[in-house]
Amino acid sequence: MSAKQESSTPAGKTKKFGKGERQIPHHSQKAKKYYPAEDEVKPRKVRKSIKPAKPRATLLPGTILILLAGRFRGKRVVLLKHLPQGILLVTGPFKVNGVPLRRVNARYVIATSAKVELKGIDSETVEKVGKEGYFAREKKPEKAGEEAFFKQGEKPEKKKVTSPRAEDQKKVDKALLSNIKSEPHLLEYLRSSFSLRKGDRPHEMKF
Repeated sequence: MSAKQESSTPAGKTKKFGKGERQIPHHSQKAKKYYPAEDEVKPRKVRKSIKPAKPRATLLPGTILILLAGRFRGKRVVLLKHLPQGILLVTGPFKVNGVPLRRVNARYVIATSAKVELKGIDSETVEKVGKEGYFAREKKPEKAGEEAFFKQGEKPEKKKVTSPRAEDQKKVDKALLSNIKSEPHLLEYLRSSFSLRKGDRPHEMKF
């Protein structure tokens, strides 16, 4: 079988140049002169594996955090739970400083030394809020062409909080508020917002 394959492949030529020799392959074995104008896209090999995020030692449930970005930046919130990929579940509580149950990236918070006890909090509600899809936006029905055209100049409707979310907020904040009120000056501390002024040195501050 191997002898047949060797006979089928065309043999090259041997040319002599002075004292040396050079093997020239057959024209059928030479490299192609035509190449595609654009490189073929090949799937990129990802060698790095996604590792689970390691929470900071200071980010413990019950710790009061300072938000550094987003709509509620500067507000102080209470950490309830760690979520996957370095996301935190926090609450104001809502009645204290207007911050509802929301998810926050752990990179954009400062952990303070103040803590709140989480005794009596409904753990089932916290687990429910921490699940995927809880904060997903509800799909609105698309308006007809003429109706959308005539409503262009009108003011947008205010967002209404769904009753299940409001009930979950009340369940979580009820026990949390009683724990906050039991400690002196903690309620005023959560109501106040954090800000830097001229001359402040944040690297020398103790939170």
